[in-house]
Amino acid sequence: MVMPDDPGSEAKARQAILFLSYARDDRARAEKLATALRHHGFEVWWDALIEGGAQFASTISEALDKADAVLVLWSRNSIESDWVRDEAATGRDRHRLVPLSLDGTKPPLGFRQYQAINLSHWRGREDAREMAAIVRAVGSVCQAPMPKVVREKAISRRSMIGASAGAGALVAAGGVTWAVKEGVFGGGEAPNSIAVLPFKDLGADKGQAYFAEGLTEEVRASLRRISGLKVLAATSSEAASKEKADAKTIARKLDVAWLLEGSAQLADDMVRIAVNLTDGDTGFSKWSTKVDRKLTDIFALQSEIAALVARAMSITIVSTEAPKGGTKNVEAYEHFLRGRALFNLGKDEPTDRAALAQFDAAISIDPEFARAHAARSRAIAALAVEYAPASKLRTLYDDAIRAAQRAIDIAPDLAEAQLAMGFALFAGRLDVARARPFYDRAFALANGNADILLLFALYCSRAGRAADAQTAIAQALALDPLNARTHRASGSIEYAARNYRAALAPLKRALELNPNLSNAHSFAGYSKMMLGDLAGAAAEFEAEPHSIFRLSGLAIVKWKMGDSVAARRYFDQLIADAGDAALYQQAQVLAQWGRKDEAMAALEKAHAVGDFGLIYFATDPFLDPLRKEPRFARLGREMALS
Repeated sequence: MVMPDDPGSEAKARQAILFLSYARDDRARAEKLATALRHHGFEVWWDALIEGGAQFASTISEALDKADAVLVLWSRNSIESDWVRDEAATGRDRHRLVPLSLDGTKPPLGFRQYQAINLSHWRGREDAREMAAIVRAVGSVCQAPMPKVVREKAISRRSMIGASAGAGALVAAGGVTWAVKEGVFGGGEAPNSIAVLPFKDLGADKGQAYFAEGLTEEVRASLRRISGLKVLAATSSEAASKEKADAKTIARKLDVAWLLEGSAQLADDMVRIAVNLTDGDTGFSKWSTKVDRKLTDIFALQSEIAALVARAMSITIVSTEAPKGGTKNVEAYEHFLRGRALFNLGKDEPTDRAALAQFDAAISIDPEFARAHAARSRAIAALAVEYAPASKLRTLYDDAIRAAQRAIDIAPDLAEAQLAMGFALFAGRLDVARARPFYDRAFALANGNADILLLFALYCSRAGRAADAQTAIAQALALDPLNARTHRASGSIEYAARNYRAALAPLKRALELNPNLSNAHSFAGYSKMMLGDLAGAAAEFEAEPHSIFRLSGLAIVKWKMGDSVAARRYFDQLIADAGDAALYQQAQVLAQWGRKDEAMAALEKAHAVGDFGLIYFATDPFLDPLRKEPRFARLGREMALS
């Protein structure tokens, strides 16, 4: 038998089972690879082994479920194959994916966060370095015993010395990118996941805490540039660190193999950095160091820390691409860090305006600082979304678009710049078509940045791209499992896809992580209403802290419960409290009440003033009573939403 009937009973005896996914036109190379893998001691399943009369789809599905690793052969042929994409998605969702590229073709969108092993120069030799890379990759995802016949070529002392010397030179130059050789980790069972816990601020001036916070994120960003390394997002890493648990407990909760901790002490023009890398399985320190640097060396230091961590994890350097969009001016960089710390608070309008002032100061010192321009765009857009009256929206969004364009002009491959432009066009111009290439480009450049993945997922959901939204939010959840906003987004994406029951679990999890989170109770209320649980929906709306969503939800559910007096009372309060700031929500209520003309008038007015609520237009079930109206279709065309 190709596949054991009962893999569980043979787990200790059998070898790893590999599933090979490929396009028909690549069959000859797939067969060559299957042969080489068997000689390495693996059990290989591919569809050429399906016995006559077997049901094709069910047999493949069973094989995928039993496989210890799913090897996907990407090529010009396979990226167009729905079968290969489905099989790759199964491998990814089971955390068993090993991507290979037969001809140098990049994996399709949704799979590019995994570094593919390049087989374009492989000629079938079983002892080639490509085969060693595949074996290591399988070992990093496989829980079954690895074959004992695998042997790798020894690495000479001269090669090691040469590699070390090259690494040192690159670190000294700054802007280092580290990657796993051939897309996998070198040596034994080196892990591929790490959480960077917040660096402690040991400086005497507590007003400089922003520096330790900024250094943490910059080191995290440097590590994200290591191809194949899963780097947990800031929110989850910081949440876990606050629990005062031991290293093994934190690593287990975050599902990572390594923890990186550190401290920063800033004094005059000097900074002292201490860093410690802990093995999450044992709780013991693997490596630690202390360094003193002048502030002018801070840019090289961040890359140096990432490089030293990579070396401790047995990761091999393969490229030296420098980060895009940064600055070499310490004063500009400090203003940027201060601004980012303020913006991340998400506290109130004065705080966001203070953040904007810091980004402006950074740009005045270094006009070519693309990251500061991108951050400026996001800060302006946030002010527009959260606080601006309707009369100020167009001016603010024009400014946000200009700032994003400046960032793109300076650094076209800066993910934050592409995202800023996409957001400004979508939120400010309500133009899905123009925003799409910027969001797609940001996603392609994300490099495991959970915040970018989250915003891309939300955009796709609102634009009716449900499959892309679910792919991206799954990646964001894997990188940021303790972030309430990510779980809320997951629930809202399921709701937009009309998967109402599936929406409830992530929304519940979001509220467990943050009971005061806005808009989570309202999405739960929407979902329960659609499932026919009106009493449950009403309870969710009562608990919603954001008044606009609470009042509009209650106006709808009370109407459906037959209490028109209460429904009108809530609707009147919505208008009195929010006025034109809630035009979209007014349209939702009126549509559900059957007052179509008034609902359309509210939507058209919302479009005229640029109401951010219109991002829900394409998928909102509450607007379903209007979808056959000519005015509704015309409005959708104007927004490129339908």
